[in-house]
Amino acid sequence: MLDQIKANFTESIQTQIAASESLASSIEHAGMIIVNSLLTGNKILSCGNGASAGHAQLFTSQFLNRYETDRPSLPSISLSSDSSTITSIANDYQYDEVFSKQLRALGNNGDILLAISCSGNSPSVIKAIESAVSRSMPIIALTGNDGGNIAGLLGDNDIEIRVPSARHSRIQEVHLMVINCLCEIVDTTLFPQTES
Repeated sequence: MLDQIKANFTESIQTQIAASESLASSIEHAGMIIVNSLLTGNKILSCGNGASAGHAQLFTSQFLNRYETDRPSLPSISLSSDSSTITSIANDYQYDEVFSKQLRALGNNGDILLAISCSGNSPSVIKAIESAVSRSMPIIALTGNDGGNIAGLLGDNDIEIRVPSARHSRIQEVHLMVINCLCEIVDTTLFPQTES
């Protein structure tokens, strides 16, 4: 077991290094799109399933509360958080619609959809992307492996941040780092700290 634990750490580190080399410019670009959207009075809507739902909720909590420094709250909604809404949509329609129905009610032109799917094949996240396209919302997609079906849905103004790994655990670890990087870009750009 000790060897397996060490191997997991080694693989995680190697995936993080590969991601830092291949994804840094996409993360920076995505961060600046978020900054510009916030400056024009828009908000960020996020969604995902399972661990990706947790990441969507973390992203929103770091916007609504704080990342690492005190600053004003920023507008963000996690479409993965409201269990009553999700279960009623899944019960009355189908699970594939749990994010897209919310997005059609809450998303506006200029808002951003942060869509998270390790495989890139989550039907509910794909439906959310389709709804975002119909609302002229830019999309930032966090995926992995080959990008799945999501990769083919994105337009020229969208950004895919695709983790170079086929293992969901490694993809999830990098997605967490990406979310933290996005929050840091927003905070340091909009609320620069002056040294005392």
